[in-house]
Amino acid sequence: MRLERLTYDKIKIFLTYDDLNERGITKEELWQDVPKVHKLFREMIMEADDELGFKVDGPIAVEVFSLPAQGMVVIVTKGSKENDIEDDYNDEYIEMQVTLDESDEVFYEFNTFEDVIGLSKRLNDVGIEGGTLYSFQQHFYLKINEEDFGEVELNTLIALLAEFGNPSTITSYRVIEYGKTLMSDTAIKQLNHYFQ
Repeated sequence: MRLERLTYDKIKIFLTYDDLNERGITKEELWQDVPKVHKLFREMIMEADDELGFKVDGPIAVEVFSLPAQGMVVIVTKGSKENDIEDDYNDEYIEMQVTLDESDEVFYEFNTFEDVIGLSKRLNDVGIEGGTLYSFQQHFYLKINEEDFGEVELNTLIALLAEFGNPSTITSYRVIEYGKTLMSDTAIKQLNHYFQ
């Protein structure tokens, strides 16, 4: 589990599927209102308090974004206190408003351009030529859409990507808006053409 403070009242939590498995939660259960999911959210909030000083003293809004075969990005925003609910608040209860979203893109982050070049050779070998390459805050990001997978299974693709990079905890929307597009649509093909 990785935590990042976005603003004073908002944090981002990245959970891998291994994090969920360790807690005995399946991907499907995360979308349900079951006690072990509430326990997971409570643990995340407590860890955010310890690591980031993110204190929850009222209602929170939780947005969960599923990244295929990578994990979950959870955005937690503190709500404003409409009326004084502190008297009613206890440690066993956190009011939550939950928004769930699922993404069909694979979005990975790389520390160096050499990592991207190494990956492009491996992906080219299995017949993947698509993808879009971005740079943002001195890192590189590769976005691969479902139609770019070709005959390759998602788990195989994730295994190849994980050799060279990490699932991005930054959304592709943020990188697209604030970063720079280096290669569009056929990034793997272009990388192999120019660097192999």
